[in-house]
Amino acid sequence: MQLGLIGLGRMGGNMRERIRAAGHEVVGFDHNPNISDVSSLQELVDKLAAPRVVWTMVPAGQITESTIDSLADLLSDGDLIIDGGNSKFTDDRPRAERLKTKGVGYMDCGVSGGIWGSQNGYALMVGGEAAHVAKAMPIFEALKPAGPYGFVHAGPVGAGHYTKMVHNGIEYGMMQALAEGWELLEASEYVDNVPGAIKSWREGSVVKSWLLDLFDRALDGDPELGKLKGYAEDTGEGRWTVDEAVRLAVPLHVIAASLFTRFESRQPDSPAMKAVAALRQQFGGHAVMG
Repeated sequence: MQLGLIGLGRMGGNMRERIRAAGHEVVGFDHNPNISDVSSLQELVDKLAAPRVVWTMVPAGQITESTIDSLADLLSDGDLIIDGGNSKFTDDRPRAERLKTKGVGYMDCGVSGGIWGSQNGYALMVGGEAAHVAKAMPIFEALKPAGPYGFVHAGPVGAGHYTKMVHNGIEYGMMQALAEGWELLEASEYVDNVPGAIKSWREGSVVKSWLLDLFDRALDGDPELGKLKGYAEDTGEGRWTVDEAVRLAVPLHVIAASLFTRFESRQPDSPAMKAVAALRQQFGGHAVMG
């Protein structure tokens, strides 16, 4: 099967190699000419036989919108666009409706696997019509891990990115729990071998996970994480997950707290804690640090 793939960065470039290894033809486009197979979107479209399937792996937001709009002007009736970036789910249905007027199909696909996906496979969460899913299934099969797991047709357009949003919210909470447990071990006078404690959980433990494996790997290289700064960005999907929790009145204690902790990591001197210190001084005469 042929696939056009736009965006050949850390994820897209590895995806191209995994799909090719499965025997499919991939025509890749990137603004970096050193890694691109073609020099323009027009050339990419020209190299694909109709009906075409084109997958975008570019940053969410205006770049994705402009890329899809440009493709829509170049593609033909019966072609299909898959957005595999971290777009907000609310963007998907308007895109699908826009493309439908031109006879072009649309699917959204949440992709998880990071830089390890090329060797381990990617978890794919797809939203779209069943006929479109069937058309692209050889590519999904090439990308997913072998076996029964790693793929879901989650529902209509928007369901793929919605599922990936929730996935990333859960990821926030799991990472925060690992981080807090590690910090408590480091603070304790009882435990002398904190990296060894983390390593002991990798087999036979109910907290066994790939994230735990990756954390252990990080500690192997830097046992006290002294080379890192305690600062963590958020991609936006954690915020969208919490927004949805408010909209649907679903309690998301852990995920919300993990998101707010990331905000806290960006404050070298927390204004809120200054206020808490001032209040403690006022009502109890507690000492404050100047």
